[in-house]
Amino acid sequence: MNPLAVLLPALPAVAGGALVVLRRAASAPVLALVVAVATVALAVLAAIERPAVTFELFAGFEAGLAVDGLSAVMVLTVSVIALAVLVFATGEIHESTGRFFGLMLIFVGAMLVTVTATDLVLLLMGWEVMGAMSYALIGFWWRDRDRVRSGTIAFVTTRTGDMGLYLAAGCAVAGTGSLGLPGLASAGSPWLHLVAAGLVAAALGKSAQLPFSFWLSRAMAGPSPVSALLHSATMVAAGAYLLLRTHAVLAATGWASALVAWTGALTALLLGAVAIAQRDLKQLLAASTCAQLGFMVLAAGVSAVAGGTAHLVAHASVKSLLFLGAGAWLTALGTERLRGLGGAARRYRLVGITFGIGGLSLAGVPPLSLWVTKDAVLAGVADPALRVVALVAGVLSAAYATKAVLAVWRPAPRRPEKAPPGLLERLPLPPLALLAALSGIVGIPFLYDAWTRLLGAPGPAPEAGELAVSGLSALATALATALLVTRARLRRSAEPEGGTRPGWRGAFLGGWLGLEPFAEGVVWRPLTAVARALARFDDVVIDGAVRAVPRLGMAMARRARSPFETGVDGVVRGTAALAGRLGALARKPQTGQVHTYLAQATVAAVLLAVVIVLVR
Repeated sequence: MNPLAVLLPALPAVAGGALVVLRRAASAPVLALVVAVATVALAVLAAIERPAVTFELFAGFEAGLAVDGLSAVMVLTVSVIALAVLVFATGEIHESTGRFFGLMLIFVGAMLVTVTATDLVLLLMGWEVMGAMSYALIGFWWRDRDRVRSGTIAFVTTRTGDMGLYLAAGCAVAGTGSLGLPGLASAGSPWLHLVAAGLVAAALGKSAQLPFSFWLSRAMAGPSPVSALLHSATMVAAGAYLLLRTHAVLAATGWASALVAWTGALTALLLGAVAIAQRDLKQLLAASTCAQLGFMVLAAGVSAVAGGTAHLVAHASVKSLLFLGAGAWLTALGTERLRGLGGAARRYRLVGITFGIGGLSLAGVPPLSLWVTKDAVLAGVADPALRVVALVAGVLSAAYATKAVLAVWRPAPRRPEKAPPGLLERLPLPPLALLAALSGIVGIPFLYDAWTRLLGAPGPAPEAGELAVSGLSALATALATALLVTRARLRRSAEPEGGTRPGWRGAFLGGWLGLEPFAEGVVWRPLTAVARALARFDDVVIDGAVRAVPRLGMAMARRARSPFETGVDGVVRGTAALAGRLGALARKPQTGQVHTYLAQATVAAVLLAVVIVLVR
């Protein structure tokens, strides 16, 4: 039993809870950074030592935390990205810092529990805490009703999928007599299929895959550091991680792996088109997150675990870098609109260069990271139709990433500046850019075998020819996108800031495929209508029946007591009347005259004498 397995997630979680409770605003950022650095050190130590701890959580059910090859990669990724995001947040967040940094640390601790849990109970605990923290962080500026509503929508949507984990846990007990993750694939029918269905629902909801994708758009209401952490190494990555961890369960069912693979591929394709249609930088990055997570979900469906994990790690560094860059420009220029960010990269060169590296990596331009890792995923796809969909999705990723880079690098008039990015906001960008450029190195064929051995997971290596073709495809797509964007910009150069209203296709894609209105109309409104009807039934029928019971009882009691009480009352009243009359008669001799009392005594004496004579 190694306590390091417990200390790793406990340190940020406990420290975060203390910051939220104590609210020491002045020292909260410094304390959070100290804890984040210590968490990185513990993560490195855990990746080397591979600690594990097991204990009896319930009678007959064991739970535990363990760091194996896959979770070692995840704890390093989560802790390093969290440290970079918290450094940025120290320079940007200046209000309610105790609450903000406390919630962020609890969020990190919950993610570390999720990736190291060896059973469904602890995984579910970390999963639920992470969801609650995301709600609090998205609605961090709680005085803004729209932000709070966005947090609520995100929370309710992910909670809908989260119910699948409860289903999986219950069916795992029925099918295997255990809650351990390693034994899930051995469950018999129908429990295996129900476990798989629960895992898929929970993972797709958390990773914002179709049809749950719209909640990630709502998550943009939170501060930029929240978006950077939530969209990169935590929360959305948890769903992909769960599917990669339990890929054997998916494969054992026969249907779940195909469902997951196609859902991931279609999400990568459709949300890639959504990203291209966006006119807001953070919304573009959010849609691209759904699309890139689609590749990881696809990897789980085809059991390309090594490729999917490599893509997850590389995407974490790329997307945290891009969101932090977007946050720096939002602070400096006060806008997220692509048209309003023209020239931002030229004005703030460090932010612009690092953002460009992240954008080109997202596009899959060689030799940057996602070029390799995306092909490591595609190498495991055998179905020709599925492969075509994934390849088209890869082309779209080059298009939307190029659009974002061109939007911030194109020449434009200088805009009024609110506040330039500070040192702490710029400090994490170069290291993240380096990771974004190099983290895909594990996908290079001659290093890939070592990577698969580290993870202890399957996954075919990308071939050199495929890498060359995908690299040329990304470059060609980037060039074509640049030409199209430039042409469109020249055509709209005389238009006002708001631009023309998009057509129905643009509105459909820009509105995230209408997923939120669809969910609201098809699921939420009917559900709330049924809830209101049930509430009215409860108030009118059930509650009415409950209230009628005592009223009926009282009426029956009143009717039952009438004859009885009438007779008893008559006896009582007759006795009282007789006593009253006797008292009245007894008062009549009491005149107060002595001769009257003498006469009464004489009569009484005579009567007594007569009685004595008669008795004797």
